[in-house]
Amino acid sequence: MVEAYQPPERDYALDRDCKTLSRHVLEQLHSFSPDAQDLSALMNRIGLAGKLIARRLSRAGLMEGVLGFTGDVNVQGESVKKMDIYANEVFISVFKQSGLVCRLASEEMEDPYYIPENCPVGRYTLLYDPIDGSSNVDININVGSIFSIRQQEGDDSDETARDLLQNGHKQIAAGYILYGPSTMLVYSIGRGVHAFTLDPSLGEFILSNENIQTPTHGPVYSVNEGNFWQWEEPLRDYIRYVHRHEGYTARYGGAMVGDFHRILFQGGVFLYPGTVKKPEGKLRLLYESAPMAFLIEQAGGRASTGTQDILDVVPDKLHARTPLVIGSTEDVTLVESFIQDRAREREEELMAKR
Repeated sequence: MVEAYQPPERDYALDRDCKTLSRHVLEQLHSFSPDAQDLSALMNRIGLAGKLIARRLSRAGLMEGVLGFTGDVNVQGESVKKMDIYANEVFISVFKQSGLVCRLASEEMEDPYYIPENCPVGRYTLLYDPIDGSSNVDININVGSIFSIRQQEGDDSDETARDLLQNGHKQIAAGYILYGPSTMLVYSIGRGVHAFTLDPSLGEFILSNENIQTPTHGPVYSVNEGNFWQWEEPLRDYIRYVHRHEGYTARYGGAMVGDFHRILFQGGVFLYPGTVKKPEGKLRLLYESAPMAFLIEQAGGRASTGTQDILDVVPDKLHARTPLVIGSTEDVTLVESFIQDRAREREEELMAKR
C-alpha cells in the first residue's frame, strides 16, 4: 500500500524567493480592485519590455543592427543610436497590447505616440527614456531605461497632451531598469522603493530588496568633471570643497541609471548641472529628472534643481530640461548651500552699489 504523502517539516523560503513584480504591486496596494490590477498589469508590461531589451543587449556584439549610430538626429538634436530606436519600439509594441495606455511619450519622439485602439478605455500615459546612457552600449558598460506613469486628465481630443505639463507629484508610479551584471527593475508607486532582479531561469523579476532607504549622507559624488569650466561658480565651489575634504570619492559612469543606483543604496549625490551657456541643463524633466526624484524621495532622499525641489517644477513643454542634484538629503543640501551662498553674495554686492 502506498503511504500518504507527508510534507517535509522544513519550511522552505518560497514566499521571499518567488515574490514576483505583479504580485508585489497588488500587495503594496492591499487590493485587487480594478485600479490595483491596472497598475500590476502596467508594471508587468514594463517588466516585459525590460526582458526584451536585456536579451538584445546580452547579444549586442553578436547581432547586426544593435551597435553604432543610425545616422539620424532626434528631437533633442542628439545622434541616435540603433539601440535607442529598438528600445523605443519595444516599449510601443509592448504597450499596444496592454489596453491600458493611450499615450506614450519619450525623448526619441517629438510628439506623444497615441494608440487609438486603447484610447477609449486606456487611462494612463507612459513617459520613458528607452535607453539612458546609450553611448555606453558600444563599449559594454551599464545602461538603463527610465519610466514614469501618469493618469490621463481630460480626453485630450486635440492630441496636444497639455495635461502632462504638470509637476512631478502627479506621477502615480516611476522607476528604472538597470542592465548590468544582472538586470534589475526598481520601482515605486508612492509606497516605498523596491528592487527586483531578473531570474533568467524563471523569466521573472523576483523581489530582491524591499523598502530601500538611502543613507542621509554618503561618500560618493557623481558628476562629469570634464565640464568643470562650463559650470556656474557655485558648482565649482562644491567640487573644490569635496577635493579638499576627506571622505569623498568620485564615481561617474556616463549613464545616470547606473550612477543613481549606486547612490540609492550607498548614499551620496549625483549632479547634472546646467552650464553658463545652457543653464537649463541636459536632462529631460518628464522622462529622467522627475521619475528619479519620485524614487529618491520615497527612499528618504532629495532631488533639486539647486534652487527648487524637482517634484515642484512645472514643465512648459513636453521635452523641457532641468538641472539635477539628487541623492542623500545632507549631500543635496550641501550643494544647495553653495548656490545660496553665491546668491547671497550677489545680493549684498547689489545692495552695496545702491
